Amino acid sequence: MKAAKLVFGLICLAILASNIATMSRWSEARGVYDDICYLRQAHLFQRFGAGGLDTNAVRDDDRYFEGKLKEIAFAEWKDPIRWPCHNPMPGGKVVLQYPPGTGFLLALFPQGHQVVPLYIAASLIVCGLALSGIAMARTLPSVLGAGVFGALAVYLMINPAKASYSVAPTMALCAVVGFLTALWLARDKRSVLLIAVIGLLLGVSVNFRLPNALLAAGYFLFLGIPFLWTRSLATFVQGLAFGAGVLVGMAPTLAAQAINAGSALATTYGSADVVAPGLDFAVLGQYLRDMQIVLIVLAIGATLALLWSREGHVRQAAFVVAGNLVVNLGFFLSHPIFTPYYVVPIAMLSLWTLSFARLLQPAEVREAASVRSEPASLGALPR
Repeated sequence: MKAAKLVFGLICLAILASNIATMSRWSEARGVYDDICYLRQAHLFQRFGAGGLDTNAVRDDDRYFEGKLKEIAFAEWKDPIRWPCHNPMPGGKVVLQYPPGTGFLLALFPQGHQVVPLYIAASLIVCGLALSGIAMARTLPSVLGAGVFGALAVYLMINPAKASYSVAPTMALCAVVGFLTALWLARDKRSVLLIAVIGLLLGVSVNFRLPNALLAAGYFLFLGIPFLWTRSLATFVQGLAFGAGVLVGMAPTLAAQAINAGSALATTYGSADVVAPGLDFAVLGQYLRDMQIVLIVLAIGATLALLWSREGHVRQAAFVVAGNLVVNLGFFLSHPIFTPYYVVPIAMLSLWTLSFARLLQPAEVREAASVRSEPASLGALPR
């Protein structure tokens, strides 16, 4: 088993090294609108600090964004109304549509060398958790499962994570939250602090992509339904801590929306993105032909398999994941816009949670195992 762990660990590290080599050759001027818009947000943070939350087009007085548009030969670079990823607000301002988190992370690195360090940092987090999962495995089948999944998770940091700068930090957070969720459920007495941290991180993920707010849906269902049934104070406190964590985590986005759209609850996205749900077979067909369908099938299959687990914490993890999958897949598969990464966050959060739930054992299980092994060793002694 040690040999298997070593092999899979080396495979994950080899994929990581290959990814880093590939990322180091990436260009920040590949002609994608989203890219330069995230870089504009980063530039605003570097110029104005927290004032970078205000993305009004008039703040491009140093012609940074105009220069980026010229680099990609955007014909209407002089007219902010025509700028990509920007939308006019009722007050007359033209602002960036994206939440501020991705730009903030990019701003932590020097201008001109921002994307590669962001992706490498996120990849290191994912690889570290993949190696942790392999190290925690106690049986050969669990080593194989953790090793294959870990290698897949590291590989996905290249494709489809490259499709949008917001996906890389989302993937890293999904891995961390998956581990913390399994840890929270595996404890004899569930920690209020831990569920608050989970809520905080899920709230932080909303600052990268607004749809990441849906990643918290399964947790609210898991905490809310038992409270409605039992009216337990402990369950209420857990739910309150989780909700407070989510709210605090997404505070930067709420502040940005208040500044740019005039209300914390108003979106900076345009009408093309804010569309009503509907069943579109063309969109469904695109998902069926895309790699995302593999992740969806894996997540659904693993959830169904673990719902019948004899280990209570594993079954509860499956319930959390099941609620999350229903809400998220219901939203995205009825959303008449397709991208190659929309359902990747929920699929990866689900798989990370279920993987660590299988690898982690509650304290009473470990103690029972040690008690069972002790008489076996003492039984061979003369009495």
